[in-house]
This record gives sequence, C-alpha cells and structure tokens, in this order.
Amino acid sequence: MNVFKSISLLLIIFFLSCKTKNSEQNDTGVTAIKSNANETTADLNDLSPAEAIAYKNGVEKFKDINKLSFTFNVDRGDNHYERSWIWYPKRNQVTMQSNEDTLTFKRNTLDDVSRKADAAFINDSYWLLAPYHFVWDKGVEISQPLRAVAPISKDSLNKISLTYVGDGGYTPGDAYDFYYDDDFMIKEWIFRQKNQEEPSMMTTWEDYKTVEGMNISTMHQDNTGEFKLYFTNIKATKGA
Repeated sequence: MNVFKSISLLLIIFFLSCKTKNSEQNDTGVTAIKSNANETTADLNDLSPAEAIAYKNGVEKFKDINKLSFTFNVDRGDNHYERSWIWYPKRNQVTMQSNEDTLTFKRNTLDDVSRKADAAFINDSYWLLAPYHFVWDKGVEISQPLRAVAPISKDSLNKISLTYVGDGGYTPGDAYDFYYDDDFMIKEWIFRQKNQEEPSMMTTWEDYKTVEGMNISTMHQDNTGEFKLYFTNIKATKGA
C-alpha cells in the first residue's frame, strides 16, 4: 500500500513520535484517567501542574466523545502532506484516509498492515491531544515545573518535561519539554528523541480552538516558519 511509504517517510524525517504502549486503557480503548483531573468541578489549585495542563485543555471532556475526526497537515516549503482520521474512542476503532488509500482497523487487533497505520495514528493524535498524555500515560517521568525562556518566542514561561521510560511504545525513551503560561496553556514545546540534550524539533502551539469543550492547538510552526504542522476539519460528536 503506497500510503505507508509516505507515512514512514514523514515519521522518519520529522522525528514525530509518541507513546501508547505505556498507557493504561480500558476495554473500550479509551485511556483511563487515574487522577482527579477528570472531575468537571476540579479546582486547578488542587491539581498538580501536569494535571492542571491536561484539565485546562479539556481532558475531562474527552470521555464523552463518541467520534472525533480531524485532518493532519504538514507543510514544509512547497511540499504539502495530509491524512485524515475518523476515531471512535469507545469502540477503539480508527479509519485512516489519504490520497492513496482508506483503511479501517481496531486498535486492539492489529496486523502488519494496520500496525503501520496505527503508528501514524499515534503520532497524529499525539500532536492533537498531547496535553492529555500527562494524565493518560503510564511509564513516564514528569519533572517539577520551573521558569524558563521559551526557545522560539524567548518569552519567560513555565517549563515541564515529560519523559517516557522503560521499553514500551513504538519509540521508547523520548522526551518532551512543554512551555506553558500561567493559565496552563501550552505555547511552545521541544521534542528530544531518546531524551538527548539537543532538541530534535521545536514548534509553537497556536490558534487554539474549542471543540466540545476540548481546547486544541491547531497550528504548530518552527522558528523559521518554513515548517508548519496543523489541523483542519476537526469535528467531535458526543454519545454512548
């Protein structure tokens, strides 16, 4: 299937990686939230900084979502790539749509073909909902927040790091540095492959949109503006 050649190339070039094998999932495939961050009446002052980031971005609203669709876009110079997803979290079912093909699969019964698509889905959905992984994922280490200079804007922001430990996931050992404001909204981040000291990628978090109570950053750019990763056609449906 030609679509997977494009997927693999995109993943390798941009070092876009994330984790699900370290997440604890219930039998519907929706990742379990094991903190008080899923309480709609939660006071941010009662949460850890990591939980507050997830809560402020609407993690508690995700449990009500029956269907979530979105298009993942990447522009680099004159080159454009996109793929679209239809996700039924409660069924643990995903449909991938690209110019080359369409594939529907259950995430708990993967074969060699769907496993490649699932790796792409993990990547794209991680960019979409990264703040939620502070409370979704197991096998992670979360740093204490500190005040730091953001790498792109040079603003003084709060910084917190999430590092994946152990052997789980498609690419274990990766680390993410989140730069967020005093309202717990992410403004920039750094991805560090294999927890290396030097950044593998850094982008902004911009153009937040609210979708069924979930606050989603729809635009990410590097410091040159030549690389843009963004989301379009985001739609969510509530229901059982």
